[in-house]
Amino acid sequence: MPLTVRSGRDSPAGPAPAGAPRATRLRVRHLALALALLLAVTLLSVLLGAADLGWQRVVGELVAQVTGGTSPLSEREAAILWQLRVPRVVLACLVGAALAVSGAAFQGVFRNPLADPYLLGAAAGAGLAATIVVAAAPGTLDWVIGPLQLAAFCGALSGVVLSWVLGRTAGHGTGTLILAGVAVSAFLTAGQTFVQQLNTDSLRQIYSWVLGGLTTTGWREVLLVLPYVVAASSVLCLCARLLDVLGVGDEEATALGVRPGRVRLAVLLAASLATAAAVSAAGLIGFVGIVVPHLVRLLVAGSYRVVVPLSLVGGAIFLAAADMIARTAMSPAQLPIGVVTAFAGAPFFVLVLRTRGRA
Repeated sequence: MPLTVRSGRDSPAGPAPAGAPRATRLRVRHLALALALLLAVTLLSVLLGAADLGWQRVVGELVAQVTGGTSPLSEREAAILWQLRVPRVVLACLVGAALAVSGAAFQGVFRNPLADPYLLGAAAGAGLAATIVVAAAPGTLDWVIGPLQLAAFCGALSGVVLSWVLGRTAGHGTGTLILAGVAVSAFLTAGQTFVQQLNTDSLRQIYSWVLGGLTTTGWREVLLVLPYVVAASSVLCLCARLLDVLGVGDEEATALGVRPGRVRLAVLLAASLATAAAVSAAGLIGFVGIVVPHLVRLLVAGSYRVVVPLSLVGGAIFLAAADMIARTAMSPAQLPIGVVTAFAGAPFFVLVLRTRGRA
């Protein structure tokens, strides 16, 4: 679906459903409800998994950890819970939060609700870099943290930098930057396809990464992603009010003392850093950065001071739930998490179209 740059006087958050109140400040009840739902989803994700530990026994283990009592789990079962399942749930929350808050930020910068974290070539850059690693060094794919993750991280950032440089040399508008992102993404995707055709024996491994997945062997992956997500999310939440100011247009924003160019650069850097960290840990997971901010607008219909922080929590909820489905729907086999998010994303867009049509 092609992107169009909205007029500077359009609402930055997009049209709200008919009759819905517009919240301009984050209300405690909204945040409390979102956090309660996040706690419920993460707890359910910890209780369920491919390894049948018994939810009553898992609850007993959690209680034992808090109270210092006797655990009902064996040493092996406790290792499965604390070294595999819990880190994976936490990683899903971090990746979902990063993608959703980045999507909300991109939509604010470009004043377009169809923008997503991969708009400026992050996905294409990561895909090309990962494909090269899979083709050139297949023996390193089983490493906990190896060339694949590093290449995906650097490739995602490189795609964004190329789009930014190309956009700045051609002009200074957001429309030019979007076109630069489209051009860079097309070029990098073509490069990825070319490498795939030269290494057809690696196609299965490449597509497995492209479809997204969360694999952990402990807490190391979580600790590597956590600093980037925390730093980038903090910057984006602090810039949420400035995204509302950008929505009135650059001239009006400048008159209010805001420098649009610097704000866009700071937001894009933070959002791209969060996206690159998420991609390096989980591959290419689509729809999170579009579905979650849209859902927040449908339910709360607020400004970016509301959309950005609630998207942060909502993204964690969405991907934790998607990962739980991916782990349990075809147990003991696992679905690629990107397939689950796509199944959820497509019907959601039908709902959005129908809602806007009635409005």
